Amino acid sequence: MAEKEGATAPPRPEFDPADVIFVEPPTCRLCGADVRVYPTVYDRWVHLAMTDLPAKDVPRPFRWRLVEIKPPRSPVVIDIVAVRVRGIDPIPGEMVTPAHQFLCAAEQAERSVVKRSLDR
Repeated sequence: MAEKEGATAPPRPEFDPADVIFVEPPTCRLCGADVRVYPTVYDRWVHLAMTDLPAKDVPRPFRWRLVEIKPPRSPVVIDIVAVRVRGIDPIPGEMVTPAHQFLCAAEQAERSVVKRSLDR
C-alpha cells in the first residue's frame, strides 16, 4: 500500500533539542528541490510538495491532506500526519497537498522517457 501511494520516504531525523546547529530542510534525491517529510497513518513516510494546490490541478493518486494530532480536550498539536485523499473527492477549488513525485522534474522526465520507449 505504501509503495503504491508513494509513501517510501525515509523518516525525519531525530533532533537534539539542545543542539543549536542550523538544519537544512530535506531535499529530493532526484531533483534537489525542498520537500516536506510527514509520517502517514500506517507508519510510513511521504515526501510532500512545499505548497498546496487546488484539487483540480492534482491527479487523484497524488492528493494528500495534513491532519493535526491532539490529545483529547487539548489545543496542543502533538504531531501532524499525512492522509491520502480518497473516497469522497474534494471540490475542485479545495486545497490539497500534492505528493512531491507529482511535481518532481526528474521523475517527470523519467516517466516521459519510459513512455516514449513504450510507444516505439
